Amino acid sequence: MYYVVTGAAGFIGSNLVKALNGRGVTDIIGVDDLRQGDKLLNLADCDIADYLDKDEFIERIEEGAFDGAIGAVLHQGACSDTTEADGRYLMDTNYRYSQRLLDYCISDEVHLIYASSAAIYGAGREFREARECEAPLNLYGYSKFLFDQLVRRRFEERTAQIVGLRYFNVYGAREQHKGRMASVACHFFNQYRGSGHVRLFTGSGGYGDGEQRRDFVSVEDCVKVNLFFLEQPGKAGIFNVGTGNAQSFNEVAVATVNACRKARGEAPLTLAAMRERGVIQYIPFPDDLKGRYQSYTQADITALRAAGYDAPFLTVEQGVARYCQTLLQRAAA
Repeated sequence: MYYVVTGAAGFIGSNLVKALNGRGVTDIIGVDDLRQGDKLLNLADCDIADYLDKDEFIERIEEGAFDGAIGAVLHQGACSDTTEADGRYLMDTNYRYSQRLLDYCISDEVHLIYASSAAIYGAGREFREARECEAPLNLYGYSKFLFDQLVRRRFEERTAQIVGLRYFNVYGAREQHKGRMASVACHFFNQYRGSGHVRLFTGSGGYGDGEQRRDFVSVEDCVKVNLFFLEQPGKAGIFNVGTGNAQSFNEVAVATVNACRKARGEAPLTLAAMRERGVIQYIPFPDDLKGRYQSYTQADITALRAAGYDAPFLTVEQGVARYCQTLLQRAAA
């Protein structure tokens, strides 16, 4: 039986492939859209059985080419650009494609674990997997919201496991291809290494400069949650994937800078010292993000814990330090 990972060459997808390899699993069909070819490097140290373009894959499963041959689909592929303005493209990629996968998984009794998003919650202050908490601010969030709603409507039709994972702000290895949509930890690392300072937004949403708060979650933890559900096929539903603790952009910046300083044998600096020295600088909040920006997110992980996932999550200080070590090792190679 094959495991299918869509978005296999992308950020979370490639980390999942690598983790499956670590468990001795190589019967993996990697599915992706490689018009951005450089992200294929994410799979250079991974082993898969086959690669298919995302359009070819969906056509072949609908033709019955893989009937009885697929045990689970880990659906990570999507347009993840939260500023994408082409609604038709977003809906086709994030909603219609996912709908076709859902149809297949229900009809062929295939387990489906798919990527949802905290963008569904919009500017709300309660981040619980409930309809009254959901009000996306952008097209990306709406495309994810609409598919979650479809899953809820069809949940009783399932013939196998269906799990939706609402990722909060994910950072970590194998995101170098994402450009401006890479995590703030990635941007801060590149800025500090390139210029000796990092740039954060001035205050917004009632928060001070750099004090906007998000639930920053390591891709390592996201992979662990995926594998937990893969090993627990009797568990189903939609679950938040975050640490359950909001931390500020300032804290991410401090963790990034100090990880780089530690690698050079330099003493850590406080936030106040970084501000005083100009290591942390603040730039005006962008006009195009006003009214479309989440100044605060914090996952309610009650449902995830109730499902039996009891592993601790990395804090920003722990996870960003580990991530920066990986980036520094790659830069030195």
